[in-house]
Amino acid sequence: MGRRVELVAVPPGHLWCLIEVHSILMHQQMEIHHNLMCQQVEVHSKVPCQPFVSQIYTHHLWSIQQRYRLVYNKTSKTTAPPEGVDIRVPGFGQTYSLEFLDPSKRSVGSYFYTLVQSLVDWGYTRDENVRGVPYDWRKAPNENSDYFVAVRKLVESMFESYQSPVVLIAHSMGNLYTLYFLNQQTQDWKDKYIHSFVALGAPWGGVSKTLHVLASGDNNRIPVISSLRIRDQQRSAVSTNWLLPYNNTWQQEKVFVITPNKNYTIKDYRMFYEDIGFQDGWEMRKETEGLVSSLTPPGVEVHCLYGTGVDTPDSFSYDSFPDKEPTTVYGEGDGTVNLESALQCGKWRNQQRQKVSLVELPGNEHIAMLSNISTISYVKKVLFGL
Repeated sequence: MGRRVELVAVPPGHLWCLIEVHSILMHQQMEIHHNLMCQQVEVHSKVPCQPFVSQIYTHHLWSIQQRYRLVYNKTSKTTAPPEGVDIRVPGFGQTYSLEFLDPSKRSVGSYFYTLVQSLVDWGYTRDENVRGVPYDWRKAPNENSDYFVAVRKLVESMFESYQSPVVLIAHSMGNLYTLYFLNQQTQDWKDKYIHSFVALGAPWGGVSKTLHVLASGDNNRIPVISSLRIRDQQRSAVSTNWLLPYNNTWQQEKVFVITPNKNYTIKDYRMFYEDIGFQDGWEMRKETEGLVSSLTPPGVEVHCLYGTGVDTPDSFSYDSFPDKEPTTVYGEGDGTVNLESALQCGKWRNQQRQKVSLVELPGNEHIAMLSNISTISYVKKVLFGL
């Protein structure tokens, strides 16, 4: 089998890569290893973005959550870690921080592993022609400018090394990052360096679930974690606010949140933020809303793979707002990304000369699609021109 193109495993999704938390307390350097599968203390803690919990005290989790929250500066309209905390994203150019969310590499924390291992089985080599580009998922693209410079340099370096254009593969919010990146490049650059863009589970128009996360917090069905205790950290991530539903997908009259006193639509975001007591969120939303909301075509060949047939949060009805769990009304999608949002890339078919393919993955959940045989087979077709 002849290899046709090289690959970069481009941005992971929201909450789906390792970050390092470096905390300085009481004038001593203390570093907490946030491996929720096995607590320990060691240098430069690798923090799985998606917590996997076994034998952990909830107060320790809360302490960790507080360390990787962001503090918003209303004057500069930028964010920073809490005082005494340094956040780093390890493994740029490598795949390890995307393959497993849990540093112990237990199967329960598998993320990109199955896909990367399949590429290795086909003749590719980790960290050479299969490269990962993790980023600080808490922030929106406007605060990650150095990251995009590094991605561009990596793509160019791979092209020079292998004399082949690069396939970009992204998952979830990573697709929005990739679209933003491609929109910043010239068409000549994309024609030379990019073979195609494989978009897995892309929330092109945002996701309904975000309103629940902002209002009440979301413990991802992990019973020992209190949604309210982690809500402040989830709100503080600018990217959470960036993922609210957009009017490029939903009608402005669509009601997402129902409460005894008010209903909230896309037009009511400012009031929504006021009523949940998080006015900084409105500032974050205003700063980031226009980054990709126009859905400008990427100008490269696109393959949009999306899951269907999984109950996906569509709207939320509260008896007591916002500090109690709502009743969730479900719609079509992959369990996280609403179908309406996933299908938005279809608009590009009439807006760019490069091919745009939409591929439905029936019954595929948002994360499970990364290890599904249908996804892996399709990626192989793209890479080898089958």
